[in-house]
Amino acid sequence: MKCKFKTFAYSLFSIVVVSAVFFNCDLTYSQTDSLHLKTGDILVGELMEMKQNVATFKTDYSDSDFKIKWKELVQLKTKTGYLITLSSGEHFSGQLMSTLDGEVAIVSQTDTLATTTLKDIVFLKQIDYSFWGNLEASLSLGYNFAKANNLSQYSVRSNLGYRTKGWSASTSYNHIVSTQSDVFTTQRLDANLVYKHYFKRKWFGLGEVNWLSNTAQNIDLRTLSKLGFGRYLIRTNSLYWGLQTGVSFNQENFSSESLSNSRSSSEAFLGTEANLYDIGDLNLLSRVVVYPSFTESGRWRTDFSVDIKYDLPLDFFINLGLSLNYDNQPANTPNKTDYIFQTTLGWSL
Repeated sequence: MKCKFKTFAYSLFSIVVVSAVFFNCDLTYSQTDSLHLKTGDILVGELMEMKQNVATFKTDYSDSDFKIKWKELVQLKTKTGYLITLSSGEHFSGQLMSTLDGEVAIVSQTDTLATTTLKDIVFLKQIDYSFWGNLEASLSLGYNFAKANNLSQYSVRSNLGYRTKGWSASTSYNHIVSTQSDVFTTQRLDANLVYKHYFKRKWFGLGEVNWLSNTAQNIDLRTLSKLGFGRYLIRTNSLYWGLQTGVSFNQENFSSESLSNSRSSSEAFLGTEANLYDIGDLNLLSRVVVYPSFTESGRWRTDFSVDIKYDLPLDFFINLGLSLNYDNQPANTPNKTDYIFQTTLGWSL
């Protein structure tokens, strides 16, 4: 009887040990996405996202996520679902699996959705049905002080975005304030709210509202509403370049004591935006938009901006930004041009 009990106990113990080992292995390797690199290394873990030619990869054996250049991959296999954008402008939801001939299949649970190559995948992000999983944000701050004339200057630059397979929404806020002894305080504030709806073949619809307050041009508040469409001419793992056009309505209120303290106008707009991000830790974003007026003869305006971002460890960054506004028929001021240059330190989510 004792022998049978010992045999039973030993068998039960063996089952427990084997089960523990099995489940421990399953927990340890539950993240089963795999990346094959040009160096011959194979990473096993969880591919979180890829944007601007950099993949974020999480493993159980490291507290920090890996940042990997997408062009260093030769093969991959995922069991995670992603929102995927190709250089052709097509959007998919599915998993990724490399084939032996260098192609990548985008698959669902029941079908192959498309076949592409690694270099033609320009964006992917884990499908997350929670609100916070699709949110992106950044905040940068700057401060300058000069004792000689008690000059103080404060800068804030922030961005917040939300993206799904078919659309994206974003907002930005940029504010700079300068105070100085015996001089009036000057400030400039610009903010926007942008909605894009993505169609096939790199086309998208655009709805946007911009706000500007600028003491240099006596603009108390300019509200610009835009409706149009655009297309990405180039979209790769190293850059994108696109055009947009449409109509806009411009409502301006001025801080001058002149009798004419507001005006409205209807305009067209034509803009272009380019982003270069395969230049080491640097990211260069530039955009220019021209607004010829329909209702004010001969008037046209231009908004131009360029941002150079240098990535630091732990998601910190240094940002150098230039913003310029030109109006060939400004109201209540001789200043046709105003620009600001900002240097800020920030953090991105």
